[in-house]
Amino acid sequence: MKGKTKFLIGVLAVAAIGVYYYVALPAINIHSSDTWFVVIFLIILLMAVYAVRKRLGRGEFRQNKVMRSLGMLALGLGAVYVVGSLLSSPIVNAKKYQKLMEVQEGNFAEDVEELSFDKIPLLDKDTAELLGDRKMGSMVDMVSQFEADDIYSQINYKDNPVRVSPLKYASLIKWFTNRSEGIPAYIRINMATQTTELVKLEEGIKYTTSEHFNRNIYRHLRFAHPTYIYGDLSFEIDDEGIPYWLAPVKKFNIGLFGGETVGKVVLCNAINGEMKTYDIDKVPEWVDRAYSADLLVQLFDYYGTLKHGFFNSILSQKDCLKTTDGYNYLALDDDVWMYTGVTSVNGDQSNVGFVLSNQRTMETKYYKVEGATEASAMSSAEGQVQNLKYVATFPLLLNISGEPTYFIALKDDAGLVKKYAMVNVQKYQIVAIGDSVSQCEENYLELLLSNGVKEAEKDTREVLEISGQITKIAQAVIDGTSHYYIMIDESDDIFDISVVDFIDVVRCEEGQKVTLEYKEGEKANTVLSLTADEDGSPAGDRNDNTADDKDSDAGAGRDGVKNSNKGAE
Repeated sequence: MKGKTKFLIGVLAVAAIGVYYYVALPAINIHSSDTWFVVIFLIILLMAVYAVRKRLGRGEFRQNKVMRSLGMLALGLGAVYVVGSLLSSPIVNAKKYQKLMEVQEGNFAEDVEELSFDKIPLLDKDTAELLGDRKMGSMVDMVSQFEADDIYSQINYKDNPVRVSPLKYASLIKWFTNRSEGIPAYIRINMATQTTELVKLEEGIKYTTSEHFNRNIYRHLRFAHPTYIYGDLSFEIDDEGIPYWLAPVKKFNIGLFGGETVGKVVLCNAINGEMKTYDIDKVPEWVDRAYSADLLVQLFDYYGTLKHGFFNSILSQKDCLKTTDGYNYLALDDDVWMYTGVTSVNGDQSNVGFVLSNQRTMETKYYKVEGATEASAMSSAEGQVQNLKYVATFPLLLNISGEPTYFIALKDDAGLVKKYAMVNVQKYQIVAIGDSVSQCEENYLELLLSNGVKEAEKDTREVLEISGQITKIAQAVIDGTSHYYIMIDESDDIFDISVVDFIDVVRCEEGQKVTLEYKEGEKANTVLSLTADEDGSPAGDRNDNTADDKDSDAGAGRDGVKNSNKGAE
């Protein structure tokens, strides 16, 4: 009976440990705090079981060799854990923590190119989720069985900023009835054009976060690599649109538990579950999120606050910098860069610069640009539309005409983007609002000129002259102004003549000989002077004509006054 009892207890203990491992999925790794806690807990549990079986009293604990040995082992492991944690902390390793991230000083105008409108991500994650839910609502054949997951990883796909997210089973019953085929699609949202697609797959996704048992992606990864300590999981697609799970593997560079970075990356095909592990410096280029934004922010905070040691970061705080609250993403060179502002630890309302960090390589650049914090820029943008009660999203940093500029989407109560704002980083009182991105940029550039931030570019194009007979003439109205477009027999170019500048162009007709002074343009050449051969006199010159008109108007005005006076007399 004794033997059967021991055997039964042993089986139950092993089963309990197995169930715990299957559910909690701890990493079996000396660098994992979970491993230490589990081992110490098991020792304490073993002591309790032994004491009950032996019916040991309180005074017999110390006298029993087994209990004393187990107790010493538990205390020893606890002491090692505490000492290891201390020796791994920034308190005694400030210099090592400060050097975990290598930061270079960059030139903003050179490093961050001006993006075309179709490359600027206009949506944040919340709006992307809203669009994804609406797309699912329109798919009658799927909406009853599946829902959009809330992952929405931002990546670059074919040089476009997109967010992607898998679907998930709507309920346990829906999982049971659909698991054999898997999840048939994922959502892809173009963050620039706001185009939302439900990308259907030839073969369903079998490994997801909403799966149960062995096909759950976390369990699948853990069973494949029991010793790996994984970071934040992300969902991505490769250049062919094949879905993958990206699992960064933590690397501890300082002591037992300190100096966390990323050492490896596991790529898992979401359809068939195949896995491949890459060292961090050999990750495929289509991968965008090896380092999470939170990890990059933490590493830069170590870099900014620990320059003069740990206690300086707490007490005098000399030369201490930290990141601001919040971050966003910028697409550069087919990679995703995490952006956040940098301010002093005193918590004032201004930034001393900002940082860009590559989420695939951890390459980090710091830009020393004093200006408003993101929160101040958001308040400035909301103040321009306070009557509409629009809410500003976290800014995106753009290069507009060489100026670091916060680009902000303004959303209504329903979470839909209604307007856009651009706020100058250094002079955040310069705020431009527009219903479209192009209109917003146009208003912003005008404000830069009127506030003396930028000077109007000088036209350095050479003035050319041409003569010939008019072969074609056509009229058009652009921005409320009439223009005549003519072609002459000596050239294949089109010449643009504004009626405001050259009123006599209305007398021109095909076959008439003209002489033009012009500057070359991209689509049409801009005419600066026009001489018609009708009577040999100039039909108009932009500069002289304006002056003559003014003199004529002034003379007419004087004559009018004289006549009026005579009438009064």
